[in-house]
Amino acid sequence: MLRFYTAGESHGKGIFAYLEGIPANFEIDFDFINFEMARRQKGYGRGGRMKIEKDRVEFLSGVRLGKTLGSPILMAVWNRDYKNWEGIMKPEPGELPPEKAVTRPRPGHADLTGVLKYGFSDVRNVLERSSARETAGRVAAGALCKDILRRLGVEIGSFVISIGSAEVPRELIEGREFRELFENAEKSEVRIPVLDKEVEERFKREIDEAKERGESLGGIFVVYATGVPVGLGSYTQWDKRLDGKIAQAIMSIQAVKGVEIGLGFEAAKLPGSKVHDEIFYSEERGFYRLTNRAGGIEGGMTNGEPIVVKAAMKPIPTLYKPLRSVDLRTKEPFVASIERSDVCAVPAAAVVGEAMLAITLLGALLEKYPSDNFNDLVKLLKSRN
Repeated sequence: MLRFYTAGESHGKGIFAYLEGIPANFEIDFDFINFEMARRQKGYGRGGRMKIEKDRVEFLSGVRLGKTLGSPILMAVWNRDYKNWEGIMKPEPGELPPEKAVTRPRPGHADLTGVLKYGFSDVRNVLERSSARETAGRVAAGALCKDILRRLGVEIGSFVISIGSAEVPRELIEGREFRELFENAEKSEVRIPVLDKEVEERFKREIDEAKERGESLGGIFVVYATGVPVGLGSYTQWDKRLDGKIAQAIMSIQAVKGVEIGLGFEAAKLPGSKVHDEIFYSEERGFYRLTNRAGGIEGGMTNGEPIVVKAAMKPIPTLYKPLRSVDLRTKEPFVASIERSDVCAVPAAAVVGEAMLAITLLGALLEKYPSDNFNDLVKLLKSRN
């Protein structure tokens, strides 16, 4: 069973990822792991924090001489900015100057609810952990899972289809291979899957105009996986359904408010003949489908087609033209306090989505093909295919 957790605060010493259940004897591609970390920091509309941090992963346990040991893996992404925050973020006992306490919760954040839940008087106790900086740990863990999956023939990628009111025309992506869409997205500052300067500039203008107004923007991204074995997940119990696990994993990403698999909400508007994928058979291909409206999952299980997940991300709540709030101490109205933030982080969220899908799929794969040794896992999968 694969277990995954993160720890750490946005301006603390670092962000940490814990993985348990990774098979032994997997040779890690360290360059690939750090390349994935760099991808999370890219994207048009990112804020000043990305100019400070150059995220790299340090393995603290579970790896020796480049290979996994089968024991728990602990990964660290150290915060360069900690040196500027040590006085108010250090774990050792000390007094916090009253003027350093954050008492103005920001609308749309975890701030107020977290303060009320845990009985804090300083919003920083909430915002430091609820911050999207936590996703550095997710991408670190997800990168290792992606590295394992790609050695097993499973490829995971993402691309953005809308930011604000700017959308990629559907006709430009329909019928294209996922690999092509992904490669195009990797060349785009806004991760759109088409090499079209006019469309790209439309997205950038949308972000620039929002920045001028002190606004932030959300959008929609797609995460996919190809080469996934048939039969991951199960229909036998509600919590074993893989689409449910994927939806929870993607929805857990900060600011994501909606998740679709396959046609998603569009399926509710169509007759059954336009929703379900007809089944065919040939000696060369075995059972197959000509369409993939189900997004690769039927009855809570993978059906061999590409897994296709769509996620809707709301605008980041921190605005440079702040919304109104109420001071925790005085109960007087104020404009909300501002933490350094992005105008748009949809391209980065797509990379986080890849990580969460990778962690979920590797967990499901190891559940169906349990193995303590990566070499045995490779043999087991080859014998089943």
